[in-house]
Amino acid sequence: MAMYSCTGLAADNQLTKQEQNEGWQLLFDGSDLSQWRNFKQQSLHPGWTTDSGTLKLSAPGAGDILTKTSYSNFDLKLEWKIAEGGNSGILIMADESGKYVYSHAPEIQILDNERHSDNKIDSHSSGSLYDMVASPSSSFKPAGEWNQVRIRLQDNHLQIWQNEVITTSIVIGSSTWDKLIANSKFATWEGFGTGKQGHIGLQDHGDVVWFKNIKIKELN
Repeated sequence: MAMYSCTGLAADNQLTKQEQNEGWQLLFDGSDLSQWRNFKQQSLHPGWTTDSGTLKLSAPGAGDILTKTSYSNFDLKLEWKIAEGGNSGILIMADESGKYVYSHAPEIQILDNERHSDNKIDSHSSGSLYDMVASPSSSFKPAGEWNQVRIRLQDNHLQIWQNEVITTSIVIGSSTWDKLIANSKFATWEGFGTGKQGHIGLQDHGDVVWFKNIKIKELN
């Protein structure tokens, strides 16, 4: 399996010349929040702020947010940092037909693995496909440190890396996928993980979390 590095020669929240040529686009340039809005809203809660070139959830109650654009096949790179004891998540294929942003959207977990109580379940550790596929411990960094995540979805093949360690490689809709859902908390969630396109979401789990270098490339 090929490894994909999140590192590059560009400064934070910029694209390298190679990324520009390859069709990457910034979802956050360090100050502009115009590509994001709250779930089922047209605006963005002021609790989501910019802080020294990061997109920061500064206080609980700001709500889950998502990209204004919907994607099907894509390659997504970002970096995240969580406060001590914190929990958050990255959602893919999110729609707004359910009650919550995560009603139908698979989640890549963000967690302080050392302190948060969710650490008792291995598929709830950071970098995991939440409640479905556990990430290896070699992908973990402690709270307060930046973590690099890459999520690639093409023709239903979902691949996830955290800190350049592959954590998930699975075909959405396959029998393996269906078995994982059947054995997860999502077993009775109608429509979970069945969408063909959707938004990228960031979760308000009530804890301070930072994001930067959020870049996406649409794939054929």
